[in-house]
Amino acid sequence: MSNNSSVATQKEFLGHPVGLYVLFFTEMWERFSYYGMRAILVLYLVSATNQENAGLGWENADALALYGWYTMLVYVMSIPGGIIADRLIGQKKSVLIGGLLLCCGHGILAIEEMWAFYTGLLLIILGVGMLKPNISTMVGGLYRKGDIRRDKGFTIFYIGINIGAFLSSLIVGYVGEVHGWHYGFGLAGIGMLLGQIIYMAGQKHLTEVGNLMKNKEKQVALQNDETIDQVSTSKEDVNLFSLMFRTPLLAVLAICAVPAGFGIAYFIHPTLGFFAGVLLFMLGYFGAMYKDLDKIEKDRVSVIFISFLIVVVFWGAFEQAGGLMNIYTMEKTNRFLFGYEIPASVFQSLNAMFIIIFGTVVASFWAKRKLKSKESSSLFKMAIGTIIMGSGFLFMTAAAAEFEATGSSAMYWLVLAYLLHTIGELCASPVALSFITKLAPLRYGSIMMGTYFAMTGFGNKLAGTLGESASEYGEYAVFTGIAVFCAIFGFLIIALKKRLKGLTHGAEDNEGTAYEETEGFEIADQENEEDLV
Repeated sequence: MSNNSSVATQKEFLGHPVGLYVLFFTEMWERFSYYGMRAILVLYLVSATNQENAGLGWENADALALYGWYTMLVYVMSIPGGIIADRLIGQKKSVLIGGLLLCCGHGILAIEEMWAFYTGLLLIILGVGMLKPNISTMVGGLYRKGDIRRDKGFTIFYIGINIGAFLSSLIVGYVGEVHGWHYGFGLAGIGMLLGQIIYMAGQKHLTEVGNLMKNKEKQVALQNDETIDQVSTSKEDVNLFSLMFRTPLLAVLAICAVPAGFGIAYFIHPTLGFFAGVLLFMLGYFGAMYKDLDKIEKDRVSVIFISFLIVVVFWGAFEQAGGLMNIYTMEKTNRFLFGYEIPASVFQSLNAMFIIIFGTVVASFWAKRKLKSKESSSLFKMAIGTIIMGSGFLFMTAAAAEFEATGSSAMYWLVLAYLLHTIGELCASPVALSFITKLAPLRYGSIMMGTYFAMTGFGNKLAGTLGESASEYGEYAVFTGIAVFCAIFGFLIIALKKRLKGLTHGAEDNEGTAYEETEGFEIADQENEEDLV
């Protein structure tokens, strides 16, 4: 007995389920709001309080510290967001609640009060955590397994993501810098409200996706036209929290996480305390998960954790775009073109524009390599992407050197840096989530996805910390150091590639050269179709 017939016969438009376009416009406006606010956040913090478009007048280091905490927590909240969707209310309701929180958060940011500023940021963090890990998964649920349209459906969805990101940097950035920061925040909120209205109005086209299910195996069984009793239930619904607290060592790690985190935060450093607390809890939680894995699963999960290091390093460097590079653009770049000064936030649109232009080009390059049986494994792509992205900072090194010599730097350094950052992103980011979903045990797919987004958040925090260091060491040293470290790290992964591939136990050996059903082509969200041809 299959419940999949409703999925196969749902209403279509231009050859795809109408629900795809509901999710397309919902995510487009959500990304419009998020990246619009992100484009002007740091600039608002550092702008002087006595100028016409007054900001908060913070020091650069303080602004970058807040930026790091904010962008980290946005993604870390994907872990509870994914768990709530999986265990309690389903993806569809989670997206609805996340959208409502985002509308409230962006709306409150339009109020010119400090309580409103912090409250708005908190609501946005909670909203993205509920929405982000769930809406993309719903796209896949619109199609039966093996449906040839699914890959094209993901492509359409991610075009929407980048349209929203591209337009927001131009429109919200311009309004915020020229007409008033809070007008920009308010405009971002209007974008999110439009997305929420579209999502709520389109519920009739999403009746068969995003609903609460007992476990992932049952969902896959339905997509495969199998009956529920055909699915192995030997490891259903393992309660990792219960297993963790039944194991003395793991229980101690989990229990000590909070007091140890607060203690280190108070006596040493807040950031170190936060990471220590999260690390201790994760050791306990994943230790319990390891007890439930067989030998092959343990090896594959070990490789996933190593790939998480790549994720942290990559986004720790890449996310300078919204922080240090954003401030550098405003303060030290000659932005005049034909007598008109381009707002600094507009440069945030370059990444999305380059993704739209070069996305299929880069993906086709890797697809052709695979056809020729040349090295094109996920680990190799991620390493090469990290090296290319890091090399983009050499252009920022040149910009910093020019500023030190002349008191200004040219815009083309920024354009070239963003170009290489985007090429690197298209090599590394598209395959990261795909790689994780290939290796993660199905019953723990959601927690591994949430952890992946959390690692992205840690990378964002690292980006803020590196940006802060520029106040002490200077932009030249920071940009050069990032470029050198990314190159060394990337080549180290390449050197270890063969050994790491052995631990995957052939997870990628039998892949075809057609589309990979993963997420992608997004600025700071790291999902993509791996081999778009």
